[in-house]
Amino acid sequence: MRQTTAVLLDHRPQGTAVAEALTLGTIDLPELTPGTALVRNQYMSVDPSTRGRMDPGEKQYTTNFEIGGPLDGSAIGVVEESLSDLLPVGATVRHRMGWREYAVVSDSAATICDLDKAPAASWLASMGQTGFTAYAGLLPVGRIQPGETVFVTGAGGAVGSMAGQFARLMGAGRVIGSAGGPEKCAWLREECGFDHVIDYRNENVRQALGDAAPDGIDLFFDNVGGWQMVDAFHNMKIHGRISMCGAVSNFGSQDQPSLAELIEIVLRRVTISGFIVRDFEDLRPEFEARVSGWLASGELVDRATIFEGIENAGAGLEGLLNGANLGKALIRLSE
Repeated sequence: MRQTTAVLLDHRPQGTAVAEALTLGTIDLPELTPGTALVRNQYMSVDPSTRGRMDPGEKQYTTNFEIGGPLDGSAIGVVEESLSDLLPVGATVRHRMGWREYAVVSDSAATICDLDKAPAASWLASMGQTGFTAYAGLLPVGRIQPGETVFVTGAGGAVGSMAGQFARLMGAGRVIGSAGGPEKCAWLREECGFDHVIDYRNENVRQALGDAAPDGIDLFFDNVGGWQMVDAFHNMKIHGRISMCGAVSNFGSQDQPSLAELIEIVLRRVTISGFIVRDFEDLRPEFEARVSGWLASGELVDRATIFEGIENAGAGLEGLLNGANLGKALIRLSE
């Protein structure tokens, strides 16, 4: 039986110190059977949800990792052997068996990616689950309308940078983001087209939001939670809407706001909608057509922070959780 190098969970981490909780090991690859293929992974996605799956306790929408077992997640690679008519040798495919160098995938759980529409890395970023999350959070969930003021937390990251750019391309009147540090803020303003960016590490977010959106926020796309979420509450318009995508601040900060802050939602009659992107699969063809068009026209900036080699997977995840990445975080596993 063939084996491959994989990232294993050694023990449950505390906070964002995840690298030391991971180790490299070898796992067996199942034998090829009809409908399956052997894929050499080129890139794998690094996502905040990976940290949540390291904790004990079951999630409603996924499963947690077992101690001693391999991690998994989105990846893209090249088919090297195949017993599937749907996954020919040489095809580039996206699948969910990342965090390992090789994977045996089923043709029912893998998608061939058209490299004429976007390069391989983009199929894990703007054209992948990252971009699709931003798209769903703005349209069916957030019900964005032309001319509206949109605020995005975690705007320097993968989903946030897409959400802000998509909002602009969908006709938002004003797009505001929050990010950590001058480099991210400058990138979002100068390259991604945000109208205003707040450096949450060096500015009072509540006051800065009031200055940037004196008439209030129509749609708030939240990736962070915590105090930035509360600061947005205090700046929402009456009958504003909130798309709750994530709460990455839960992993690193002990200073969390009180539930009493939710009174602002009552006073402003705000609608909060949490969402999981897989509930919107019927929109994927529309999403891919629009985003590939934006990429082709040069209207969309698709940037990735790439960590080299599977041995740096833990460092890549820890860096993501601490805000070290610009745009999408990826691990390059092979050429």
